[in-house]
Amino acid sequence: MMWEADESQDLWADTQAVHNASGRPSGGSMREAGRFVTGDLTSDDLDVERTLRPQMLDDYCGQDHIKESLRILIAAAQSRGESLDHVIFSGPPGLGKTTLAAVVANELGAQIKTTSGPAIERTGDLAAILTNLQPGDVLFIDEIHRLNRSVEEVLYPAMEDFALDIVIGKGPAARSIRLDIPRFTLVGATTRSGMLTGPLRDRFGISFRLDYYSIDDLAQIVSRSASILGVLIDLPSAKEIASRSRGTPRLANRLLKRVRDYAQVRGTGAITLDITREALEFFEIDELGLDWMDIRILETLCKTFRGRAVGLTTLASAIGEDPSTLEDVYEPYLLQRGLIVRTPQGRVATLAAFEHLHVEPPSHI
Repeated sequence: MMWEADESQDLWADTQAVHNASGRPSGGSMREAGRFVTGDLTSDDLDVERTLRPQMLDDYCGQDHIKESLRILIAAAQSRGESLDHVIFSGPPGLGKTTLAAVVANELGAQIKTTSGPAIERTGDLAAILTNLQPGDVLFIDEIHRLNRSVEEVLYPAMEDFALDIVIGKGPAARSIRLDIPRFTLVGATTRSGMLTGPLRDRFGISFRLDYYSIDDLAQIVSRSASILGVLIDLPSAKEIASRSRGTPRLANRLLKRVRDYAQVRGTGAITLDITREALEFFEIDELGLDWMDIRILETLCKTFRGRAVGLTTLASAIGEDPSTLEDVYEPYLLQRGLIVRTPQGRVATLAAFEHLHVEPPSHI
């Protein structure tokens, strides 16, 4: 369904009025407001995401193998009266690593202390956190691969021996003392497991990598979130949102909120399949979950360069984007869906990209 320019502008103004009423920033246009389809946490997610997060394993949708493994490991640790071994969750942003950390703490009946790798700048910061833990507490460190190396070395004896080695004084008078700390469970999360140092990685007894979610799992998440938000939605609509969510729960919840806004302004408030498709088309999210910039990249490769290999810098200049942003933000999903490939000569659009754009491919494709 195509909207006339003035009608689209009116609808965008109406939708922004809904945003303003709920206390969210309006922004100048859909494209200036940022990408809907990024898996990174945005300020728009913070107001609702805490409410939508499941609290126990029974409420958590998807990642069935990880859930069952955690259920067994937690039950075994509790039956022995011990703290759970240290856990590391890895995977792309938006898949539920932080949520699982809170779920682990809830299943253990323990308090969770949350921090992040960049926030711990000095060894004293880490020492203060560790000495304030209670027996059985869960310490969650997000983006743990970004820990300072000196801070990381202090963490080693804390993880292995539940002790802190502290140096008092300077020069010849300096001496080292060891302080015992309560037994705790460290839960780490990282989007770049390859950046973890070997010694730190080896000290985690439990390691899980979260994978992208199936459409059925995402539809279940969308339905659950809609129920919490008090929005009526049918299963076909939930699956439509799920199919455009790039396998990421955070993105599914974000798209649900945008469709909810559209349904409130242009519909009766209930989310139907027609309203869902109209909303996602208006917000420029196509059936593969591609947004306007993804389409622009594919059109540049398919139409402007006609399937020839294009260097990163040339492609970035053609679309008016920074090369590092193009490589780190936009390319991964296009590569994952098999729409582009990287070659020694540059980026090349695949036959699937031509078919998606309904463009006749050149003879060499």
